[in-house]
Amino acid sequence: MSVLLRKKDIDVLQQEAEHEKDLKRSLGPWSLTALGLGAIIGVGIFVLTGVAAATQAGPAVIISFIIAGCASAAAALCYAEFASLIPVAGSAYTYSYAVLGELLAWVIGWDLLIEYTLVVSSVAIGLSGYFNSLLSSVGIQLPAAISGAPSTGPGRVVDLFAILFCLFTAWLLTRGIKESARFNTVAVIIKLTVVVVIIVIGAFFVKPENWHPFAPFGFSGIMGGAALVFFAVFGYDAMSTAAEEAKNPQRDIPFAILASLGIALVFYILISLVLTGIVPYQTLNNSAPVANAFQAIHMPFVSTLVSIGALAGITSVLFAFMLAAARVWFALSRDGLLPSWFAKTHPVHKTPYRPTWLLGIITAAVAGFTPIAVVTELVNIGTLSAFIIVCASIIILRKRRPDLKRGFKTPLVPLLPIIGIGFSLWLILSLQPITWLRFGIWLAIGLLIYFLYGIRSSKLARKQETDSPKAAEGIPDTV
Repeated sequence: MSVLLRKKDIDVLQQEAEHEKDLKRSLGPWSLTALGLGAIIGVGIFVLTGVAAATQAGPAVIISFIIAGCASAAAALCYAEFASLIPVAGSAYTYSYAVLGELLAWVIGWDLLIEYTLVVSSVAIGLSGYFNSLLSSVGIQLPAAISGAPSTGPGRVVDLFAILFCLFTAWLLTRGIKESARFNTVAVIIKLTVVVVIIVIGAFFVKPENWHPFAPFGFSGIMGGAALVFFAVFGYDAMSTAAEEAKNPQRDIPFAILASLGIALVFYILISLVLTGIVPYQTLNNSAPVANAFQAIHMPFVSTLVSIGALAGITSVLFAFMLAAARVWFALSRDGLLPSWFAKTHPVHKTPYRPTWLLGIITAAVAGFTPIAVVTELVNIGTLSAFIIVCASIIILRKRRPDLKRGFKTPLVPLLPIIGIGFSLWLILSLQPITWLRFGIWLAIGLLIYFLYGIRSSKLARKQETDSPKAAEGIPDTV
């Protein structure tokens, strides 16, 4: 058990963060906020708001968003405190390594790796679908063989554009974090501009009578809506993996986490108000509720705006989660839990180019040949597990190390972390049994790798071997 619970020293981690030169510190507060917004606000803002209103909460979906936002904020505040304490790559993986020990850190790192990878693959499939739709609208019809994965339609063999989007994102991320962040910021600005225009235009067509009854499904419907839209208000965890590339991580990462969540929540609430105000909520249960709502009020040009916003939104999500997956892989390898070959950074661009390119190839293969429904099933359980670990770690660390200097402190501990844990557990228990089964299989593979390789190859294991002669001489082991 002492081996499985060995921990990274927080004081040492803080010293390493000040002198670490593996990655280039280039990101300021607004670049980090854009990265968080890129991960949080995707095509879901144009779909999920309408579906949740139609099937769960009615116009009271705005309350669903507020509840989901508060639950997500409980975890976000815990992430913010950890980011100010341990500003290095790895996010929840690194935090749990410092508090809960190596085995649980490996589990959460392995968990995040599959989660982020599958997000990239599923988002690439969605982006390809939008792109094919836009080409069709201007009269360009792609051959069926390159339009989708097998079993998604007659004659389909491969989703070519999904593959190309994954490989392009990997190439962009290897060119340098500053250059990549600029591209992401432009995509986020386009996305938010489109959302603002839609909100402003829609506000002139709101009919207050469409907000009555306000909560047609009652309180249970509001809570059901909160569970559904909760997955629209996380993503800041992906941004926190870039802590080692922030110029001033102790200050800027907490700011970016809270700012990105707050801004995203405001946009989700405003879109919900406008959408349920311009048409009856019952009409919003479709794959393009925003576009169809504006068609209903005879403003078809807004559909083009929605497509532009959706493409920009999907692109920024693709970017944020591949960056996060590469940083988690890099952190696992640097700690010796995966081969250190993956922890070599590019000599010029200072990016973890080896895991980034491998992720590009893996996600391209999955996106090109797998239907989207199969890809997305494992994503949610990974994020929720990370939330539980981070919230629990804050409670433990406050008791164990109250002396640590914290650039940001989570308020109302342990209440807020308990809220984050409770909400995440509730959502995990609502997932389908098949999701648990597949998650269990992935976890079993991860444990096999850890016990065959990581447990002996980690840096802490090598340090124990080095220190063992001292222990034999009666000198205390410091690991």
